[in-house]
Amino acid sequence: MSKKTNYSYIGIAAIILIFGIIFIPKIIDRVSDNDISRDHESRSIDVTKDKNSKKQNSKSDLAYLKINGQPKKVPSFSFTNQNGKTITDKDYLGKVYVVEFFFTTCPTICPIMNRNLVEVQNEFKVFENFGVASFSITPEIDTPEVLKAYADNYGVTNPNWHLMTGNEAAIYKLANEGFNLYTAKDSTVEGGFEHSGNFALIDKEGYIRSRQDKFGNPLIFYNGLIPEAEKFDDEGIPQEITILKEDIAKLLRE
Repeated sequence: MSKKTNYSYIGIAAIILIFGIIFIPKIIDRVSDNDISRDHESRSIDVTKDKNSKKQNSKSDLAYLKINGQPKKVPSFSFTNQNGKTITDKDYLGKVYVVEFFFTTCPTICPIMNRNLVEVQNEFKVFENFGVASFSITPEIDTPEVLKAYADNYGVTNPNWHLMTGNEAAIYKLANEGFNLYTAKDSTVEGGFEHSGNFALIDKEGYIRSRQDKFGNPLIFYNGLIPEAEKFDDEGIPQEITILKEDIAKLLRE
């Protein structure tokens, strides 16, 4: 074998050695950090399977409800829950939660709303930072004992789902001004009260959040009156429980 051939082999060996020194550690690092994708793995993030994702602290695309240019935050409140415990807005800080106004003797929309909320509850049952805030608009009827029986009947199991009662004027002010969820007494309607069938979605910092419409405006609320399985109501209005679940997941990742 000629000296020229020997020099060629030596040159090739040197190139391979340099490649190994420079690039192999980088490839190992990328594999260790899970940066290299695998064809059989889904690229979508499922919040129920990826609670420890490195991307959890990034802001989602959900909009803020703004009043005079400022994001609207949940006002202070203090009421008594179904277990006789005082619950305030501070108990929900650090949690993503859904808000509703209801009453236990409601003969029309409340049963639908709460069955839908139980379905949402069950979707996020492994999350300690998810909750629901249900405010009774008939506090003189809905004592903690009544609320406890109602919660048990509907299958409320989330420890962060508080069904609350308290000062009537404070509850109505919280509904109409705090969350912009219309509530009023009306003897002409079945049940004697009018109230919104919508849900509000609150982020971990206490701000009202929602997705945006095609014009870039926040939808603000989520229709709680159509079960997810029904798809549409009799008037062709689509259910919004699916998008509520999707948006809860987004906020849990923030």
